[in-house]
Amino acid sequence: MPTAIAVTGPDLVLPSPDRHTPSAAVLQSAVQSPRTYSLDQALTEMHTLIEHHGYVIALCPSSAPASVAQRLHAVRSVLESDRIAIVRSDLPPLGLAVLALQLRQLSVCDFSPGVLASAARLLSHYIYAGALLGSVARLDRDRIDVSLQSHAKSWMPGTQFAVLATPRPELVKVSGGEETQLPGPGFGTRLLYATGRLAPDWVTGTLAPAWNSQEVTEARLPGESERWWATGKLVEFAAAIPDISVLYQLVSSVRRDDCHWCGLELIGDRCAFCAAPLPPPGERPAQPVRALVPPSHRLRPAGTGAARGTTALPRGVT
Repeated sequence: MPTAIAVTGPDLVLPSPDRHTPSAAVLQSAVQSPRTYSLDQALTEMHTLIEHHGYVIALCPSSAPASVAQRLHAVRSVLESDRIAIVRSDLPPLGLAVLALQLRQLSVCDFSPGVLASAARLLSHYIYAGALLGSVARLDRDRIDVSLQSHAKSWMPGTQFAVLATPRPELVKVSGGEETQLPGPGFGTRLLYATGRLAPDWVTGTLAPAWNSQEVTEARLPGESERWWATGKLVEFAAAIPDISVLYQLVSSVRRDDCHWCGLELIGDRCAFCAAPLPPPGERPAQPVRALVPPSHRLRPAGTGAARGTTALPRGVT
């Protein structure tokens, strides 16, 4: 069985694009209150996933209540398991759902659990997630820099703003003759959008063509979106690489190392399972140079071993 991808809510599970992509496990310990879902039930839930899949990668949004992350760590601690990776993400809700889908697609490839969990940080840099908003007056300034002028314009009827949360925060006004385009991806993407209490015309008619989106698909608005964006007047969107072969090549091209603490493979500077940092370059063991897996062998049963790349992470990615 492939490594399990677990999420903290049903809204983070997008439909599978094909019959090979497994669904995500929705952690009831994160969905239900501790008063109705006991710690014993949470332990049984996670233990069952480990028994069936071997390893579990739990995606937990940074915006989730502290109690959700605390419960996940409590379950991991009580089980004394090194097979659970708790991956926190700053992506907005729809962007996080897209990341979960990409990991689900890659889980059927020949990546080891450590590489797959570490890939979450890498893939996040290639997800353009944002929203069309009717107001930015209450938007969290720790996430997006909102100028005093934009804040004042939020109170004007009919004003709309396009906000990009990742990979680089950006805010532009798109109404009243001051329209400016958001910086978009320089690679082929599929654009997903989810409608709140705003019409999606600007997203589908202006943003999608400007970003040269190969496909535009409507999704259900995650329940957490209104709280994340601090308004119900929104259309959330996320553009990302849809092709599994491109995702495979992206992850395969990154240098891999072995975690000096738990022994799992990783990419980047920190193990996603035990959180141990990678030693400084001069203290790392030499890595063998191996050819990448040819395209015809990219989809293989999980656990059959993975090729090691020799190139570094993209500039700015850690």
